[in-house]
Parts: sequence; C-alpha cells; structure tokens
Amino acid sequence: MNTSHIPTPAIDADPIETAEWTQAFQAVVATHGPERARFVLDQLVRQAHIAQVGWSPELATPYVNTIPVDQQGSFPGDLAIEEKLASLMRWNALAMVARANGAYGELGGHIASYASAADLFEVGFNHFFKGSRGGDLVFFQPHSAPGVYARAFLEGRLNEADLAHYRQEITAPDQGARGLSSYPHPWLMPDFWQFPTGSMGIGPISSIYHARFMRYLSHRQLLDCAGRKVWGVFGDGEMDEPESMSALTLASREKLDNLVWVVNCNLQRLDGPVRGNGRIIDELEKLFRGAGWNVIKLVWGSDWDGLFARDTTGALVQTFANTVDGQMQTFAAKDGRFNRDNFFGQNEALKALAQGMTDEQIDRLKRGGHDIVKIHAAYTAAARHSGQPTVILAHTKKGYGMGQAGQGKMTTHSQKKLDEAALIEFRNRFNLPLTDAQAANLEFFKPADDSAEMRYLHTQRTQLGGYLPRRETAADAVPVPALASYAGFATAAAGKEMSTTMAFVRMLGNLLKDKDLGPRIVPIVADEARTFGMANLFKQVGIYSSVGQRYEPEDIGSVLSYREAMDGQILEEGISEAGAIASWTAAATSYSVHGLAMLPFYIYYSMFGFQRVGDAIWAAADQRSRGFLLGATSGRTTLGGEGLQHQDGSSHLVAATIPNCKAYDPAFAGEMAVIIDHGMREMLVEQKDVFYYVTLMNENYAQPDLPAGVEADVVRGCYKFASYSGNVDEGQRPVLHKSVTLLGSGAILTEVNKAAQMLAAQGANVTVYSVTSWSELARDGRDSLRRQLAGDASAPMPFIEQQLQASSGPIIAATDYVCAVPESVRAFLPADRRYITLGTDGFGRSDTRAALRGYFGVDAASIVRAAVGQLGQ
Repeated sequence: MNTSHIPTPAIDADPIETAEWTQAFQAVVATHGPERARFVLDQLVRQAHIAQVGWSPELATPYVNTIPVDQQGSFPGDLAIEEKLASLMRWNALAMVARANGAYGELGGHIASYASAADLFEVGFNHFFKGSRGGDLVFFQPHSAPGVYARAFLEGRLNEADLAHYRQEITAPDQGARGLSSYPHPWLMPDFWQFPTGSMGIGPISSIYHARFMRYLSHRQLLDCAGRKVWGVFGDGEMDEPESMSALTLASREKLDNLVWVVNCNLQRLDGPVRGNGRIIDELEKLFRGAGWNVIKLVWGSDWDGLFARDTTGALVQTFANTVDGQMQTFAAKDGRFNRDNFFGQNEALKALAQGMTDEQIDRLKRGGHDIVKIHAAYTAAARHSGQPTVILAHTKKGYGMGQAGQGKMTTHSQKKLDEAALIEFRNRFNLPLTDAQAANLEFFKPADDSAEMRYLHTQRTQLGGYLPRRETAADAVPVPALASYAGFATAAAGKEMSTTMAFVRMLGNLLKDKDLGPRIVPIVADEARTFGMANLFKQVGIYSSVGQRYEPEDIGSVLSYREAMDGQILEEGISEAGAIASWTAAATSYSVHGLAMLPFYIYYSMFGFQRVGDAIWAAADQRSRGFLLGATSGRTTLGGEGLQHQDGSSHLVAATIPNCKAYDPAFAGEMAVIIDHGMREMLVEQKDVFYYVTLMNENYAQPDLPAGVEADVVRGCYKFASYSGNVDEGQRPVLHKSVTLLGSGAILTEVNKAAQMLAAQGANVTVYSVTSWSELARDGRDSLRRQLAGDASAPMPFIEQQLQASSGPIIAATDYVCAVPESVRAFLPADRRYITLGTDGFGRSDTRAALRGYFGVDAASIVRAAVGQLGQ
C-alpha cells in the first residue's frame, strides 16, 4: 500500500511528561465527562493562541463514526421490514433502467448511484422527511431519481406502465402511461418534483438559500416555518462544484439549523475515485468544520462495532488513517477473500481481528451509509442539533450489491445493463422474492396491498404527513394596484429626463407601499443597491438581517443611511451573483413550495446575469419560477468606462433560449411600467408559470409620454413610435425621395429617432418602431409559421409583419446587442423588403457613449448611412 502521503509523526522529546498530560486528560473525561473535557481543551487552545504557539486543532477526526455505539439510541422502526423495502426499491430501480436500455439502447440512466444511496433515502422516507405543504423540503441526488420513482411505484403514485416508460416522455402518453423524466424536473413533472438538481452544484446552493428564505418568511411574520427542515442528499463528487461550497459560510453565519445535508460518499465520480490519493471524507470534514458546520461522520456499519471493541491496540483506526480512497474503492470491488488477504492481512493485529470470520462475513461488512440503524442515529442527531447547519458524511459503496457487475468498479456509473447471472446474483444478495425467470426478465415487483411491508410503508408516510416528492401549486392570488397609482410619473413623463433604472426604483418604492402587494415584494441585490440608486429603500423597508443591527452605521445621520433589521425586506447578498439568483429562486417558487406567493425583483449588472449564472437561471425556469430579473446598466454602449467584462451585448440572446422567460428591452419609462404591470398581473393574478427579464439603462434622457392605446402592443413586442415626413429647408432640393422604416430598442432607440429626423431633413419619409421585445416577436412569428406549416388556415400573420404594414421601404434595425438579437425576426418580416441589422458584436471597450456607439456602428450617423445606402439601391 502506498503510504507516501502520510506525514512523519513528530518525535516525542519527553514521553513521561506526555503520558502525564494524557492521563490527566483521561481522568477529566472519566470523572467529569465530555462537556468538562471540551471546556478544558477550549481553554488550552486560547492559551496557545495568547502565547502565539502557532497551533490549532486538527479539523479532521479519526476515520470512525462521530456517534459512538453507546449514544446512538434505539432504532424505533421494524428493521427487517425496512431492509425488505429498501431491497425492493433497489430492484425496481435497477429493472426500470435496465429494461429501458434493453429496449432502446440509447436512453441511458443510472443504477449505481441509487444502489449506494438507497438506505440513506429510505431512512429519510420512513422516519424524517415530513410531507405536506408545511413539511420539509428535500433535494434529491439526481442520479438517484430511479429509486425515487421505484418508491412512488410502491406507494401507488406511479404504475408499472409509468416505470416501463422511464426516459420516454414523448412516446409514453400514446401508450396510456406517464413518461418519467431522467432527473428531477418540475417543468416536466409539475405535480411530482419540487427542485431540479440535475446540474451539479445548483441543488446544494439552492438548498442553503431556501433554508435562509424560510427564516426570512418567519422573521417578517409572513409564514411560520418553525419545525421545518431542508434536507439535501448530494454526491461527494458534486462537492467539487464551486456552487456547492460557495455559500457554506452563509449557512453557518445565519445559524441555519433547519438545514441538513447528507453527502453520499461512495468515493467515486463518473470516471474514477473522487480522491484516489486522499480521503474525501476527511477533506470534506475539514471544509465543513472550517465553515462552521456541525459534521457527523457516518463511516462504518454495526458489524464493525465488535471489531472496534476488540481492537485494543488501535490497529483499525491507524490502518484507516493510512488507507487512501483509491485503495478503499478496490476493497469495495473485491470479495471477502481479497479483503482478508489485503486489508486484514496487513499486520498481525488486523489478522487477529478477522479470525473466526468467514470470507462471506468479511464481504458483508457494511459501510455506515448502508446500515439503517446507524443512519437513523445520524439523522436523529442532525435533526436535534441547534445553532448550526449539519452535514452527514455517509460512507457507501457505489453500485452496492451489484457484485462483479458493478460494485466499486470504475465503470459502474455508466452501468445500465446486467446479464442473467448478475441479475440472479443481485436477487440473491438482497433475498428478493423473485424466480430466476422473473429476475432474468426484469419484472417489477410490488407486494400485495395488505402485506406487512405495504402497510408499514403507508403508515410511516401517513405519520410524516404525506408522500414525497410532491409539488403543489395552489396559492391565493395577490391583487395588483392600478398602473396609474404607482407609475403615473412614467406613463405621463412629459419629457422629463431620467434613466429607466431610476424610473424602476421609483416604481418599486411606490409598490412597496401598497398594503396588499407591498409585503410580498422581495427586493434582491448583489451589493449594488447604491449603484442602482436604491439607497432610499434602506430606510423605507430595511435590509434583512437575522440578528437585526448590532452596530451604529458610519452614515447614521444620513437620509440614506444603511439599515439592517430582522424584519427587513431587502435581501442584500453581497458580492455573489450565484447567491442572489439562489435567493431569487427561493422567493420565485414560494407560491409552490410554501403556498405563499412572493414577488422577487433581483436587479443586477445585466452582464452578470445570464452570462454569469445562466445555469442557475435555467434551473429556476425548470422549477417554474415567477418573478422579475432586472438587467441594469444593460447594453454594450451605455456603461461607458467599464469595458469588456461589464458591457452586455448578449443577455437578450441567451434569455430568448429559455421558453418561459419573457425578455424585454424597453427604451422608455412608460414602456417599462406597462411591462412590469402586465408581468405582475400575469404571475400574481393569472398565476402563469413565467418570469420576466427586463433590461434597464443608466443613461438619462427625455422620457416621452406613452402614446395612448399602445399598451397591448408594448407587451406583444413593438409599436409605432413616430413618423417623419420628408421636410427639407426652403430652397433646397430633397436628396431622398423614398421611404424607410427604422426599428430600435432600449438605449439605441434614441439614436434611431435622431437618425429618423436626420433622414427626414434630407427628404425621406421615415417610420420609427420601438421594439420592446425581440424574443416575443420571434416566438410569435415561429408560432404563426408552425401553424401555417401544419395547414392551419386560421393561422394569423406574424405580429411584427402586421405592424410593419403601416410603413414602407427598407427596414433598418439597430440595438445595443449583438446582431443575432434583431436577426431573430428576419423570417417574419415582409418578404419584399430589405432588412439590415446593426448591433454591437465583439468585445466591449472603455470610452464615452458617443465614441462606443460610433465604434460599433449603432449611433445616429451609422444608422443614417445604412438607410441611405439602402435607399440608393
């Protein structure tokens, strides 16, 4: 065995003194107990720090269970029945995946992850995971989804036909079945899954912010979340994702003892060991302890208790300390004879411990994550712990019980098929009530409804409040005030100069004052509230803090001073876009998770949205979030001095790819007000599963009144903003005798309007359209085209084509985004008219707005040149 990674122990210069200290400490433990011993150790550590000895306690503890045998308590369930149920779940999950791949080899699926985690899930389902709307939130390891389906099958929530159509969501309905999604996907199974976890790392950070949001609801006295837990079952390889680790200190800082993680440490990723040359459990223990979490190591099963009790020399603990995960994986993949020779055969003390054990007994020695009694003890300790979040590091074998076909193998993650011998071996391993033929044919098995197993399963879930996972959507509608009551200044701006960002903040302040809607609003920022002019909200509604404000802020005398409060409404997440979007998602799904509709407004630099945390936004879409994302300082030319990494030219392109995201780029405050108003009514009153992305600018310019009667067109994506007749100075000949149509959005509409006036001065007739949403126009066009191709004679003309019928001539479109954004509507324009798009493709630059717009070719002069060129043709 390679032990080169083990540090050489320091030489004891005075063994007698060491022995005296050791004996004295042991006497404290024996006489006064662990609490007194911990106090003494804490005092010694403080003295070491005062004396600047340069020492801190080792964060990793020995490779044994945190909860000793004498403290694990009695198991309250029927162990034999629970083991039978777990075995049935394993079989039905295996059969589901293997059958799908036997019929359709390309469908994929996973067996080994659930095989390692089955007991971790079952103890939770039978004893801890509370059901119902006011119950617990559970984030399921995505590769274990087949096991969750297998349990739902026994519960009667899915039938055999459903299981037979795993990963066949399109073809299943034709067979009278429900197709089961590959991983947890609320969009695809909206009454089943609550949280999408298929993208590694998104589940862990989301679970933390959901736990914190429950505290937020309680502290604001909107909903009592006391007694509810957030459970997350994740993989050890998943902990490598930055999102998995990024919010650990927030959980400890907020003392989220309503949060429990179970990390399934089967020691394997997709390709091999998570830490072949180290020990992932030790590494994670250090990480979580350092972050302030309560750590429970669940390493060895009950069969090891006797071995530890007989090991008076400490040989086992010492050997584990010298065994890396790569070797531990090999032990998992091999049989009892191999482990006798290669583990217990390492020294005489270990050999003596194994004497009297058969090879089969050695092979059946369980790791902690496969022992229901040990798991229950760990879960109980976690559920009772207060003041800290808890993580349980559960040691398991990947592909547990799959024998030579997959247990501990490098290829086990991708194992989808088993031959007849392997299936019968699995049947025998778990003592399943199947004949050889039934096992070979991968037949699903469900005990009789009146069997002891089925009665037990239903009784346990009934006592816990109902079945999980289950997603509910019922929530009371929230009334939205009349538009004029909070946004009259925007729709009737009368030419007043302001930025759309400032207009939004003023609207938000007004909405927060509404007695019905105001309390449901959740303003969210990632340390940019002052940047966006939101400092006035500090005093108005306060920043949420679970401990209030324990200091007097430096700007206490200022009108806009910083104010934290336990009932504060703003979630100020610091410099963490990933954290802020996780908070937004927790609020945006409150209607389904808690039965309480909330309305989050997350405002951020638009470049740090879809580009920075696009995966998290996609996951939010999957779970049918409802709320607003506000991309401030948007566009590539409005944020003059910031440059390449701050200037956004692509967020609308990415937003357009998310089916339930409605993206808008309003140029004026009135447009923005109409969009916000429509979105609130769509999400809070009509309760549609959509969310809005609205870009805002920091450029001050004159805001016109919103033309009468254009509200519906604003929401659909464009309206006629202005018309200019060719009008040259007296005595001059008109240069241009033709008509041209200009389209513009966001910050560039002002340039488009300037260009229109310049073209009119040369004699051209110009029609200007304000495009509020390129993506909505494109979706409308694709829907019309789809209906036409399907032979629908009643299919309407695309809306953008209808609108342009009031204009003529070539069409020039200009935006502050890449050309692909306005190009998205090309197919739906009148076929006989030329279409030219101007955009900001390329990297951003630092300069003035005027210089940037000239450089990218989206200023008024560039638009005029493009129009003249087309009119010349």
